[in-house]
Amino acid sequence: MIYVDADACPVKTEVEKVATRRRIPVRMVANGGLRPSQNPLIEMVYVPEGPDVADMWIADRAGRGDVVITGDIPLAAKCVEAGARVLKHNGEALTQANIGNVLATRDLMADLRAADPFRQGGGKAFGKADRSRFLDALERALTAAERDGAQ
Repeated sequence: MIYVDADACPVKTEVEKVATRRRIPVRMVANGGLRPSQNPLIEMVYVPEGPDVADMWIADRAGRGDVVITGDIPLAAKCVEAGARVLKHNGEALTQANIGNVLATRDLMADLRAADPFRQGGGKAFGKADRSRFLDALERALTAAERDGAQ
């Protein structure tokens, strides 16, 4: 199963294409506002509005043999702990080996932003190279998750 934290996910189309080709079910989890897919492998899960409701829904279900797509680092940490394979939108794999550092960096950056409320700017635009990296990483994660689930 692939779980997608779908509210602000820029790679929903890519996930659907890969899942369709590999015949893997997907649950796109969102607070609403997403158009339902006609694809029978894609299940839209609409959760109530509220902080982290979609994250909690995914964290309660994802585990060994699953792949989770999210940019939310605390959600990623819970899913990694549960044994799921986790990818960020840019294809970066979050694992037991790196999730601690990623969480620490996230917290540090939040503190820096809070200290300078006038700071402008943000990350770079999501481009073609990011999509390509994501697709490659998704293929690898799905292959590894299949092995995980078979054990």
